[in-house]
Amino acid sequence: MSLAKFTDIISLSTIEISKAIIETETQLFNLRFKKATRQSFKSHEIKNAKRRLAQLKTLLTSKLQNSEQKDENLITN
Repeated sequence: MSLAKFTDIISLSTIEISKAIIETETQLFNLRFKKATRQSFKSHEIKNAKRRLAQLKTLLTSKLQNSEQKDENLITN
């Protein structure tokens, strides 16, 4: 699996981002479990999963902050 670019995930909705976060956390857990039990796995996948998780969480946070700012602007106007 190639690493997705940040521009590819910007168009996702908050629900899709939340689902992707859960999937990535599960994938990261499974990779760590394989590492701990000395099963074969590709070590670079841990790095990729961590990076994707960080990208998704950053995007979700920024989208939530933008929606809060829009709500505040509507209330003040």
